[in-house]
Amino acid sequence: MAALIAAAKEPSYPAEIVLVLSNRPQAAGLLHAQAAGIATEIIDHARYGRERECFERDMQQVLEQHRIELLCLAGFMRLLTPWFVRRWEGRMLNIHPALLPAFKGLDTHQRALDAGVRIHGASVHFVVAEMDSGPIVAQGALAVRDDDSADTLAARVIEIEHRIYPMALALLAAGRVRVAGARCIIEGEAAVRDCLIVPVPEDRYQRTDVRGQRTEDR
Repeated sequence: MAALIAAAKEPSYPAEIVLVLSNRPQAAGLLHAQAAGIATEIIDHARYGRERECFERDMQQVLEQHRIELLCLAGFMRLLTPWFVRRWEGRMLNIHPALLPAFKGLDTHQRALDAGVRIHGASVHFVVAEMDSGPIVAQGALAVRDDDSADTLAARVIEIEHRIYPMALALLAAGRVRVAGARCIIEGEAAVRDCLIVPVPEDRYQRTDVRGQRTEDR
């Protein structure tokens, strides 16, 4: 959320952050938003018990009152019903700390380590009824280090998240994102660079020929 607010302060940014809505009264992001002069609203989900759609209908009413056009989930840890998702189809983004479609759900960093992957990262995607399954707008990757723990990996991945979320929102707000089936097509020049962050190779590496023999140190 803080990264989106910071990005939107730039005059050339194509979206304006006008509301921060939280389902938790004590969420620290509310104070951050208020300090930035952004309106805040609280709809405490605990008051609704199992009436998820009633909670979402009240959210919808607040969003309409503030004339919201695009919705970004940031640390919003509740599954949304199909009723709400349908109303924001193509206009609601979420960020997930993994390279989707791998590692949907929780505990992504430890699961990535347990699986032994060499590349990990984060994804911004459209929200659909199925969890963490919508078309992917932007992704950022980093190399997993041999000495990484879940905590160190999370700390580096969140830096990626802070880069790709403003990037993805800018693309959507500028009208450059087109959904084709399960894919997002980014229109315009330098489309790949605008939606993808890849690991930078180490400064020192070895080159090998096809027989696996080292041919050069650099």
